[in-house]
Amino acid sequence: MELLNTLYVTLPDSYLHLDNNTLRLEVGKETRLRVPLHHLSAVVCFGHINLSSPLMHRLAEEGIALVFLDQHGRFKARLEGSVSGNVLLRQAQFSAANDPAITLAIARNCVAGKIKNCRQVLLRGAREAKIEDDQQVLSRAGLDLAASLRALPETENLDAVRGVEGEAARQYFAALSHLMRTNLRAEFQMDGRNRRPPRDRINALLSFLYSLLMNDCRSALESVGLDPQVGFLHAVRPGRASLALDLMEEFRAFADRLALSLINRGQLIAKNFVEREGGAVLLEGDARKTVLVAYQERKQENLSHPLLQESTPLGLLPYLQARLLARTLRGDLPEYPPFLMR
Repeated sequence: MELLNTLYVTLPDSYLHLDNNTLRLEVGKETRLRVPLHHLSAVVCFGHINLSSPLMHRLAEEGIALVFLDQHGRFKARLEGSVSGNVLLRQAQFSAANDPAITLAIARNCVAGKIKNCRQVLLRGAREAKIEDDQQVLSRAGLDLAASLRALPETENLDAVRGVEGEAARQYFAALSHLMRTNLRAEFQMDGRNRRPPRDRINALLSFLYSLLMNDCRSALESVGLDPQVGFLHAVRPGRASLALDLMEEFRAFADRLALSLINRGQLIAKNFVEREGGAVLLEGDARKTVLVAYQERKQENLSHPLLQESTPLGLLPYLQARLLARTLRGDLPEYPPFLMR
């Protein structure tokens, strides 16, 4: 299962090398971990991690992705072997990306999935709210997102779709703090979504989680033979995994819920974040490990897939959605069906 077969390496100055058919992790010449290569689909390195050339070659031969993030989770590079997958599928993808009608339809559905799932987060919070003001703010934001959904089918171009998505995101993040425990809101105050760099604790946490989600979505697309660089909603730019960004839109709400759970349960506290010169706020230290463990545990939870009518581990959802997107591009499905939370 594509769940726990991603190895996240966070220990500074770790050394990874090949030991027969096993990856061995050492810190100061002390072996800390051994993992058979056939258990892995990706190795994700945070910060200053050392790797042997034989291991890098073997990972490429085995089709195991090697991803480098900086110590705060920002994507730096991805190394992998020869491109695989169905060339006819990639041709269909490139053709669709050059067709304004197909591009618009897929982009609309990606945004619709995102807005519907974000709305579910707000409505669930409104039902569970114990303070009337929180209930009213969350309910009102849910109505605003419903209006965005009604406006989406009328959009005539990508700029209009992006405008609807942007306004819905603004309304959503304006209400998100009302899902936090009242005694934590001062320390985890947020003024909308901000990044590059994040300027408050909640945005720092969201950026870290989104980077993990991004990697999973990119791997899912590559696993079915799609080119993660060529997207529909997000403009194509050199070095940008536009299709992975498209796919992760419908899953951002899962990352948001996990962030709120970590804060509300006290698994992350204010001192787990550091403010750098210039106002950047970053997640550091052992807190990153806490987030990684919680992220992997959350991926094991089962959800009912509304289209497939099967119970599915959350961690497999990007892979299922990538396959549905591939079927859409081949013409086997009339339109791309995003995953919708219940």
